[in-house]
Amino acid sequence: MRLMIAGGGGFRVPLVYRALCSGPYAGLVSELVLYDVDAARLAAIDAVLRDMPVAEGSRPVVVVSTDLAKSLAGTDMVFSAIRTGGTAGRIADERIALDLGLLGQETTGAGGLSYALRSIPTMLELAEAMQAHCPDAWLINFTNPAGMVTEALVPALGRRVIGICDSAGGLVQRAARAAGVPLGEGKLDGVGYYGLNHLGWLYRLAPAGHDVLPDLLADHAALESMEVGRLFGQHILQKLRCLPNEYLYYYYETDHATAAIRALKETRGAAIHHQQDALYPALTASSHAYALWESARRAREEGYLAEARKNGEERDEDDLAGGGYERVALSVMRALAGAGSTELILNVPNSPVAASLRSGTGSPETGPPELAVPGLPESAVVEVPCEVTSDGALPLAQERPAGQFLTLMRHVKEVEQLTIRAARDGDREAALQAFAAHPLVGSTAIGKQLLEGYETAFPALRSLWAHGSGLS
Repeated sequence: MRLMIAGGGGFRVPLVYRALCSGPYAGLVSELVLYDVDAARLAAIDAVLRDMPVAEGSRPVVVVSTDLAKSLAGTDMVFSAIRTGGTAGRIADERIALDLGLLGQETTGAGGLSYALRSIPTMLELAEAMQAHCPDAWLINFTNPAGMVTEALVPALGRRVIGICDSAGGLVQRAARAAGVPLGEGKLDGVGYYGLNHLGWLYRLAPAGHDVLPDLLADHAALESMEVGRLFGQHILQKLRCLPNEYLYYYYETDHATAAIRALKETRGAAIHHQQDALYPALTASSHAYALWESARRAREEGYLAEARKNGEERDEDDLAGGGYERVALSVMRALAGAGSTELILNVPNSPVAASLRSGTGSPETGPPELAVPGLPESAVVEVPCEVTSDGALPLAQERPAGQFLTLMRHVKEVEQLTIRAARDGDREAALQAFAAHPLVGSTAIGKQLLEGYETAFPALRSLWAHGSGLS
C-alpha cells in the first residue's frame, strides 16, 4: 500500500512511522510519502525517521516531496494533518479571543472557528487534487477542527473521508479499565457514546450486557484514578450521569479555564511555537534526531490541557506514552484494506442506513431507519462508535441524547455549519453569524470584534470573502 501524509513535516508524523515499523501495522505500507509545503520541516522529520531505532527490514520506503500531484499519484490512502498558518496561526487563534476576555483554545470556541476558516479551504483543495490524481483513495482526516473539516469534505469525497480523534476512544478505554471491564482491541460492545468532535459524552458502558457506568460514577476512588474524573469531580459527573469528553471542561468550567489560561506564562500555542522554532533546525543538524524529538514529544504531551489540571498534577503515564491518533488512523486503514473489521469512535455523517441495520431497529421493508444520533440532521458529521470494514466506517445507532446534551450539540452544530458555509462559499456574513452565535461568545458585538481581529491577523480571509475560494 502507498500511504501519503499531507502535512508530512508535522511533529506527530514519527508516531505514525514508528507504528508502521512494528506490531499489528508492520507490513501494511510499502511506501510512505511525506508531503508538505515546507521543505525544511520535511527534512527535519526525515532525519528523525532515519535515526529511529526499528527492526531491520521493517521500514517502509520513505519519499519526501513538496509536489502535491506527484505525492498523490498512485496513492491508496491519504492521512491529513495540515495546519494552515502554522503554529504562529494558533497563537493568534488563542490570543485574539483571550484579549476580548473569551476562552482562547485552538479547537473550542472562537479560536476553533478561526482555525476552521483557514483549514477548510486548504482541505477542499486537497480533496480536489485527490479526485484528479487518486480518485479511489480514502482520506483519513486528522486536520482540526476534525468534525467540521470532515463535514466540509463529505460533498466532495462522500464516504471516502473519515474523521479521527483519539480523545473519545481514550476516554472509553480509561473508563473501562477504571470500572474493571477492560475492552478488547477493536471492540466497543455495549459502549454508548454520542457527540460532535471534542463535544461528546460516554453514557453507557456495558461490555457484558450490564451497564457498569453508574457504579463507576459512584466510586470516588475509581474516578480519581482517571484524569477525566479528577478534572470534573464526582459531584458534577453524578449530576450528568455520564462521563464527558475532556474538552467539555471548556464549556462546564469556562471561567476557570479562561482564567487558568490567562495565568499561564504563555498560551499553549505560543509554547508549542517556541519549542518547534528551536527544535526543527536542531533535528536537521543532529546525529541524535530521534532522541531529541522523543524528548520534545514527552514535554509537549505533559503540557496538554495543563490549564485544567490542578496543583501541578502530572499526566498519566498512559497519556504520555503516545499512541493515540496514529493507532486510530492505522486501525482504520487496516480495516479499510480488508484485514478484518474493527470498532472505533469516529467522525462520520449521521447516516441512518448502517446504524439502523446494524442495530436491528429498521430496514428498507419496515420503514424509515433511525439516525445514528437522533435529533441531529442526517447531513451532520457526528462522533460515534462505528464498525469499520473494507466498505468504510458504518455508524452504530445511539440513544437520543438527553435534553441538555442535545440542545448543546444542536447549537454547536448550527455554528459549525455556518462556519463551513463561510469557508466554502466565501460568505463573510455566515462567518459573522457563527462567531456571534457560538455558545462561548453569545454576542453580535463581540462576534464582530472577533471576526475583524482574525481578518487582521489572517489577511487571506479578506481574500476569501472577495473571491469565494482558497487560502494560501
